[in-house]
Amino acid sequence: MIAGERCTRACGFCAVSTAKPFALESDEPARVAEAVRRMKLKHVVVTAVARDDLVDGGADHFAQTILAIRASDPDIVIEVLTPDFNGKEGSLQVIVNAQPDIFNHNLETVERLTPFVRSRAKYRLSLDVLRRVKELDPGVVTKSGIMLGLGESESELFEAMDDLRKAHVQVLTLGQYLRPTPTHLPVVQYIRPESFDMYKQIAEQKGFEFVASGPLVRSSYHAGDYHPVRRGGAVVP
Repeated sequence: MIAGERCTRACGFCAVSTAKPFALESDEPARVAEAVRRMKLKHVVVTAVARDDLVDGGADHFAQTILAIRASDPDIVIEVLTPDFNGKEGSLQVIVNAQPDIFNHNLETVERLTPFVRSRAKYRLSLDVLRRVKELDPGVVTKSGIMLGLGESESELFEAMDDLRKAHVQVLTLGQYLRPTPTHLPVVQYIRPESFDMYKQIAEQKGFEFVASGPLVRSSYHAGDYHPVRRGGAVVP
């Protein structure tokens, strides 16, 4: 996770602290690249808190981190898990220009529950972010995730799947929401493992290329199990 540990949003499911963030550390991209090199990673997921205090939402910091990792090893699969950048086209273009292999932005929940679960984020905006990234770079793999057990119905879940497919999302993760602390949103339902298996089959039938579905699945769960078609070579900014 880059860009600090303080988030500018207060989503009802998330245990990350909400507070005024510190300034970005300019050497962080290089330090992340060095950590990736030392750990000999082959698939790296770079995520960040929401930085609504920044004009670009932290997009350039993401891009610099992608480029630093790519420069250290062009064969590493780079996946980014980003906030919505308030839908700013320029911020999305900055990310796309850095050419991550996988762009992940989580829908998190169904449309009806979004205002209660996701603070400032909007359901349709998240879909638009995923759609716009795919339009800006058809070669990038798009990915999203949904937490289950917050009170959604099956029909609402299937509608969210359809909405993601209409936005040309290729990879989907489905996992059980677990309450971080008593002050966070309560768990409405614990989904049975066989239901997760069924949802995986349905998602695959809807056209998702890869689906991870289970009680312990999270956005980056076994991320390296999915192998995108590589465009090859180092990125030229």
